[in-house]
Amino acid sequence: MSLRITSKLGLTLLQEMPQGFLAPVVNQVNHQIVRHRRTKHWDPKWKLFRRMKVVKVDLPKFNEKVENLTDEQIRIRLKEQGILPPRPWVERQFFIHSTGGIFEPYVPPEGDGKVSPVSKQGAMQSLQFLEKKSRTMMAIRKIRQYEEDFDSPEFCKEATKLYIKMHELLSARDKDNLIDVVTERAYPEVLHNVENKTIRWKYIKDIELPRIVQARCTDVISRENIFGQVTVRFHTQQTLAIYDRFGRLLHGSEIVAKDVLEYVVFEKHMANEYGTWRIHAKIIPDWLPPREPSALTFKRKIETTVAEPEKAVVETASTENVSTPNSERVNTA
Repeated sequence: MSLRITSKLGLTLLQEMPQGFLAPVVNQVNHQIVRHRRTKHWDPKWKLFRRMKVVKVDLPKFNEKVENLTDEQIRIRLKEQGILPPRPWVERQFFIHSTGGIFEPYVPPEGDGKVSPVSKQGAMQSLQFLEKKSRTMMAIRKIRQYEEDFDSPEFCKEATKLYIKMHELLSARDKDNLIDVVTERAYPEVLHNVENKTIRWKYIKDIELPRIVQARCTDVISRENIFGQVTVRFHTQQTLAIYDRFGRLLHGSEIVAKDVLEYVVFEKHMANEYGTWRIHAKIIPDWLPPREPSALTFKRKIETTVAEPEKAVVETASTENVSTPNSERVNTA
């Protein structure tokens, strides 16, 4: 009887255990959660494939400094990743030997300046000539700072030689030596539309001596980089004949000489110690008469028109006698 009571009492005490009764004992017990895997495949061959699915990633070395690597090590690292090495910065130098145009194009006076100075137009031309002449003198003074032996009459003689040499080289198709006489800007203009053509040019004489009508100087990029341009007036007598590839005359004549008035611009890189005067451009006045057109060298197709057949006019001449019934005659006695 007493044993039964004690067993019941012990059960009630264990069932009605207050919170925190075994807390100090639980903290001192080493326990571990065990998980039993029940999803593993029954066939062990998949174990190898699962292991092969894992990819090892080569992580970068974060503590490594790129500055401490040599050029060869950097090249190897970039080659491993398939990256091209950076190209070195190379500054390519270029040399400006000529300008791209005319600084201040010379405007030839109408009628070549032979208008009477008494008229209004002649007075305006005289004032413009004085204004341009002062600027030309300042430009020539600037040119003499770089070229001490510059003299206008001597320069005109040199300009005439360059003018003749340029046309002779063009007639001979000497493109290699032509660049020594003309600038890079004038080179394509001189050779334009001369392919498969024969040029016969001849210089005869000067009708008037060449003279300087305008000179200008300007700087490009920097103030020390000076370019000079001189406009020379040529009034010459020359012959020109142009033939096509079949030997047929396109323009001009080798016999008939013509008077030619031209304004040619010469340029020089003054800042360059070894610069030379070269032909840069040609100024064509608006009042100059148009040049003679080229002759036609092909047969013109004759248009053949089919004539319409003439309509035959049929005239029908009817000479039929029209008979009328005889009327009753009344005999009068």
